[in-house]
Amino acid sequence: PCRVAMCVGTCSRIVGPCLLVLGTLSVAANILLLFPGGTSKYLVEGHISKHAKAVPGIWGGGITVSIAACTESFLMCLWSGDKGMELVAPLHPPALPSMLSFPQLALLGAAACFIFSGVGLTNGPLCFYNASEHGHRHGTLWGYPFLDTVSQEPDARTENYLYDRRTWSTCLEPEGIVAWNVVLFSLLLLISAAEMVLASFQILNGCLGCLCGFCDGK
Repeated sequence: PCRVAMCVGTCSRIVGPCLLVLGTLSVAANILLLFPGGTSKYLVEGHISKHAKAVPGIWGGGITVSIAACTESFLMCLWSGDKGMELVAPLHPPALPSMLSFPQLALLGAAACFIFSGVGLTNGPLCFYNASEHGHRHGTLWGYPFLDTVSQEPDARTENYLYDRRTWSTCLEPEGIVAWNVVLFSLLLLISAAEMVLASFQILNGCLGCLCGFCDGK
């Protein structure tokens, strides 16, 4: 039991910083989505994808996860003794909700980021394109060409957009917006997936800690 408890305490101290790093990366990736090509022109003009403007990587995979990770790490320090000696007995009942609620909060934030990023990746970017080539009467306009396509089935549209780079030239402006959108939303998906795995692991780890307790790290 003592070895198990030592493992629980060590894992708790490792998962928190990992979530904090991932949360920081999530915020950075979402901020980049707001500045295609590194310029603020399109953000000022309002020509940014609605999924990027929803900033799921900031409030979901970023702030929510980071706050949960920092708070849990802080509580772990409080529960530790003054000389680094941890509690020998299992966690007391008042500590149980705190031990489990913060990983759950991180899990919810990461899940929200994952869903929003998946939708943003599937629908494609907002860009300036020739709408007449997609069955519209109008000429060039701002819109979602890979979502507005009416001549293709949804499955074929998604396949062409994500796997056929020849269709990426559909977007005329911002330059390289399709690759920018795909790379950053894919990065957000990977980050949020990793956060969900770590948060789920920490929930199980917290349950184990509540049952086995902590012991002196000798």
